[in-house]
Amino acid sequence: MTDMNTDFDINQFVINSEPYFAAKSNEIDLYTAAYSARLPVMVKGPTGCGKSRFVEHMAFKLSKPLITVSCNEDITASDLIGRFLLDANGTRWVDGPLTLAARHGAICYLDEIVEARQDTMVVIHSLTDHRRELMLDKKGELVKAHDDFQLVISYNPGYQSLMKDLKQSTKQRFTAMDFDYASAELEASIIVKESGVDPKIAEKLVKLAQTTRNLVGHGLDEGASTRLLNYAGSLINGGVDVKDACHMALVCPITDDAEVRTTMSGAIDAIFG
Repeated sequence: MTDMNTDFDINQFVINSEPYFAAKSNEIDLYTAAYSARLPVMVKGPTGCGKSRFVEHMAFKLSKPLITVSCNEDITASDLIGRFLLDANGTRWVDGPLTLAARHGAICYLDEIVEARQDTMVVIHSLTDHRRELMLDKKGELVKAHDDFQLVISYNPGYQSLMKDLKQSTKQRFTAMDFDYASAELEASIIVKESGVDPKIAEKLVKLAQTTRNLVGHGLDEGASTRLLNYAGSLINGGVDVKDACHMALVCPITDDAEVRTTMSGAIDAIFG
């Protein structure tokens, strides 16, 4: 049996250029304090409000490698921990992303964690309390987490069904930070920075987004995210007609309902003229 992790280079997960993030409050200070104490962090908020960007920004500021896992219902415990593989040279063990982060001292970020199966999430428990360890049952190895290791998870509590909510036994292993969309003024400045669009157009895009967010529960499951506003701004900055850009980035992605689309089209006409 061979181990494929002996020459592993954790530096490949270091973020070399600073991801843009506009702080809404004291979230940077709070996260820094949590990392200093090596406390696990849960980031909660709507889709596209900046949760993942925030984690990337903090990994950069702290000069720590970041290993991100986009969770889905097919992820198994072995996908996170690792498994034995067969090749021409025999059996070899390959660490999963959670084990790599724990072994080498990275921040492990499990994005949209509630999309993973509940039985899979049990494997993180021993890394989120005083033990800070991970048992590799198949390999017969106990991995003591590196001093720099931290576990971060995120999800959207407003969108997930009760069937997909986190168990209290998991929630109470984390500190938590609530995220939401930025104020209109700050969100507009973010769009200008990210897409290069004219500030006046950015203000109108935010106004349109707020209209869609007011429709949540009245035809929409979620309103337009800051991410989609950046997409619209990029299209407009690239020469696409404003209304076409809004339809492409802010209407078509979030609804197929003809009546809701008509309502949103009316809002576009009213806001942009």
